[in-house]
Amino acid sequence: MKFKIIFSLLCIVATLNTGCKTQASINTQNAAKANADQTPKNIILMIGDGMGLTQITAAMISNGYKLNLEKMPITGFHKSYSSDDLITDSAAGATSFACGVKTYNAAIGVTDDTLAVQTILEEAQDAGKETGVVVTSTIVHATPASFISHNRNRNNYEEIAEDILDCKADYLIGGGKKYFDRRKDEKNILDEMKKNGYAVSTFLETDPENVVVTPGKKLFYLAADGDPLSVEQGRNYLEPLSMKVINALSQSKDGFFLMIEGSQIDWGGHGNNIKQVVTETIDFDKTIGSVLDWVNKNGETLLIITADHETGGLAINPGSTMDSLVVSFATTHHSGTLIPVFSAGPGSTMFSGIYENTDIYHKMRHALKYPKRTQPKILNVSAKK
Repeated sequence: MKFKIIFSLLCIVATLNTGCKTQASINTQNAAKANADQTPKNIILMIGDGMGLTQITAAMISNGYKLNLEKMPITGFHKSYSSDDLITDSAAGATSFACGVKTYNAAIGVTDDTLAVQTILEEAQDAGKETGVVVTSTIVHATPASFISHNRNRNNYEEIAEDILDCKADYLIGGGKKYFDRRKDEKNILDEMKKNGYAVSTFLETDPENVVVTPGKKLFYLAADGDPLSVEQGRNYLEPLSMKVINALSQSKDGFFLMIEGSQIDWGGHGNNIKQVVTETIDFDKTIGSVLDWVNKNGETLLIITADHETGGLAINPGSTMDSLVVSFATTHHSGTLIPVFSAGPGSTMFSGIYENTDIYHKMRHALKYPKRTQPKILNVSAKK
């Protein structure tokens, strides 16, 4: 008799639990559906350069098997190939996000036939939104350049710097001072930036922690003469400056578009340096944590996190433990693997599934309810040779 009573009680508990789980699942699905129908006021696109699934896994293991990325509710994958190579580079990869076109490796904001294409950042500006770029590379490097410049070749750093003079972004943070004030043509682009209304500050004048980001006042902060330091060398500005920029941009009545890049994950992959891969990914994830907390409280912001490609062909091998990774790299270049896409906030559910890297651009435009395009908008500017 006791057994029958206990068994009956267990069945009731199991039924209640199942019902609760089912209801929770329905509530989650309904919330996701409602989320998909919302229009974000703001978009934050975060790019971990060279950050594939194995880089994420290695950082997760090295961080007590926890990352802030785990909190992202929607996951998808994009196909990273460029128009001329199965293995993309950062220029073609970033241009696909920025402009929605497949283009050749080394192309910065241009089509296959080198026509300048309007970027999502430029389109956001046309819609009255404020914009910004925060990176841990030079500001003229391939990924940031693809959002704020148009050039036939990613290595034309001085030409890209001159393009940035006219990009009209509100907040620009990265390295590369030498491309602006010690140029072959002897122009001082920093002086020109000041004339264009920017508060120009450099690492020689201000430590990153003391940089003041003022709503409504344009800022150009150069954190290094060339490439910024690595995390291991003491660089620590990505999270605090990203949040300062977000807080300033959030004062815009028409919303904002911000691109944040953890640039040096890629460099760890190129150097087959697992320590740099891990430290840079964890630094990027720390920034993700703060941004995601802000996004969840704000309620009007679509957050997308992805990579342009994987770098190094990283593998976590037998013999690895929670305390010690045994890894190998297949290459010192990029690989052609699918790349994860994480999203949260209004419009985020459309980023699930598997799709082309160019679809990230089109999904952002669709989320913002911009008119559908069958062709990219070609700009009446020349992409310098």
